[in-house]
Amino acid sequence: MTLALIGGTGLSRMPGLVIENADANAGANAVVTEWGESAAPVLQGRLNGLPVLFLARHGNPHRLLPHQVNYRANIAALKQAGASAIIAVNAVGGISAEAASGVMVLPDQIIDYTWGRDMTFFDQGQTPVVHVDFSWPFDAALRERLAVVLARSGMPWLNGGCYAATQGPRLETAAEVLRLERDGCDIVGMTGMPEAVLARELELPYAMLSLVVNPAAGKSEREITMAEIEAVLHHGMDSVCRVLAETCADMLRQ
Repeated sequence: MTLALIGGTGLSRMPGLVIENADANAGANAVVTEWGESAAPVLQGRLNGLPVLFLARHGNPHRLLPHQVNYRANIAALKQAGASAIIAVNAVGGISAEAASGVMVLPDQIIDYTWGRDMTFFDQGQTPVVHVDFSWPFDAALRERLAVVLARSGMPWLNGGCYAATQGPRLETAAEVLRLERDGCDIVGMTGMPEAVLARELELPYAMLSLVVNPAAGKSEREITMAEIEAVLHHGMDSVCRVLAETCADMLRQ
C-alpha cells in the first residue's frame, strides 16, 4: 500500500517523512495532470517505513484559498503517483459541544454547502454518465485504523460526526452556524468537498482527520481571532502528525 497524506492549513510539510524524490523536495514544479497542475509537488518517501505520498493542499507556502484549490488536479496527481488510499487533514471549527478546540475528529458524514467548484472527473462528455455512490463518504477500514491509534494516544478525539463543507474563504456567520447545527453538522470546514467525492470517483479509499482549531461562529462569547486559531494549529498539528506517523507504523506492521 502507498498511503497519500493531504496536508491542510498548518500542515504544508510532513515531519518525519524521509523524502525519496529529491527534485520535489527541492521545490520542483507541481504535477501536471489532465485537469491542470496540482497545488504543490507530490513528495514521495517513507514515514515510519511505510511508502507515503504527501501533498500540500493549498501549496507550499500556503497560497491558495479553499475555493481556488484545483481539487481534481490534486487527487489526480496522487493517483498518478501511485496512491492506493488517502488520509486528508483539515482544520475546522467546532459546532457541537464535544468538538472543542484541540479535539481531533474522525467524521463519518459530510454535507456540501459549496458552489461553483469542479465536482467531478466525469463532465467531459464521457459516455455513459457516471454516478458514484456516496452514501458513506469516508472509508470505514481507513477510519478504523486511525481510530485505533487515537484510542491509545490519550489525546482528545471524537469517533464520528458530520463535516459541513462551506465555501469560504470567510468564516461563517452565527446564523449560518445555527443552520448547520440544525442540519446535524458537528464541525465546519472549507476543503472537504469536492476532495472526498473526487477520491471516490478514482476508487481511492479516503478518510479525514479534522483538528478543531476554534469554536464556530456564535459558539463562543468572544470573537474568533486568527491568533487563537494559529496557537491551536501550532500545538494541534504536532498531535496530528504523531497520529499519522503511528498509523503508518501500524499499517507497516500489518
